[in-house]
Amino acid sequence: MNLYVIGTGPGNIDYMSQRAVDIIKQVDCVAGYTTYIELIDDLVKDKEIISTGMMKEVDRVEKAIEQALAGKSCALVSGGDPGIYAMAGLVFEICQQRGIKLVRSQDKENNPDGDKGLALEIVPGIPALAAGAALAGAPLTHDFAAISLSDLLTPWEKIEKRLTCAAMADFVIVLYNPKSKKRDWQLKRAQELILEHRDGSTPVGIVTGAMRENQNVTFTTLDEMDRADVGMQTVVFIGSSASVRYMDFLFTPRGYAKKYDI
Repeated sequence: MNLYVIGTGPGNIDYMSQRAVDIIKQVDCVAGYTTYIELIDDLVKDKEIISTGMMKEVDRVEKAIEQALAGKSCALVSGGDPGIYAMAGLVFEICQQRGIKLVRSQDKENNPDGDKGLALEIVPGIPALAAGAALAGAPLTHDFAAISLSDLLTPWEKIEKRLTCAAMADFVIVLYNPKSKKRDWQLKRAQELILEHRDGSTPVGIVTGAMRENQNVTFTTLDEMDRADVGMQTVVFIGSSASVRYMDFLFTPRGYAKKYDI
């Protein structure tokens, strides 16, 4: 009974960990959002596939758990890192609700005769904020806050409070899910809230499809941010008061120049 929750990063095998690749190759079945399955098609051609569309997260997690409890080894794949806006938390939530006993897969491998339970391993991947930051330059060298603008699971009032507090604290702000077909006003509102505490000339990096075929990197400023071409595959990096646009890059100094002669 083995369940692996795997981060496939951007879905490009060149940016997946060897552990993730090895597990996907060895498991009996693979579960995931249809788009993420298609991105790793070459790795899963001979596998039993459990794929679902958007808004079906609970269904595919439940099916993956059922497969593992039935004795099959199953990989539940997420884009990016499974613990960052992805499936790992939902796996724990469902197991807790059902009272499913969990053991670390590594512990079970070291002690096959130990306590019985569902052997679980969370396999990290490259999150969109890390892939996007690398393409933009180094915007996250100092403290930052990641905030999703999707209000499907989080009340918008709470999102506004987080945006305001992050802006007041002068964090670099990373925005996930900035816009979709049904959510076309949240980015403008986020801009308004942040502008109350940050200069309009603050540099902003816009990264779409990081490390994928549709990759695109552009730069703008906070007062022009709402005009940027963004979507669900876009991560927005809003600089702090210390962030700098240098040539075709965005970076945030850590503070070395204040302490050392560089």
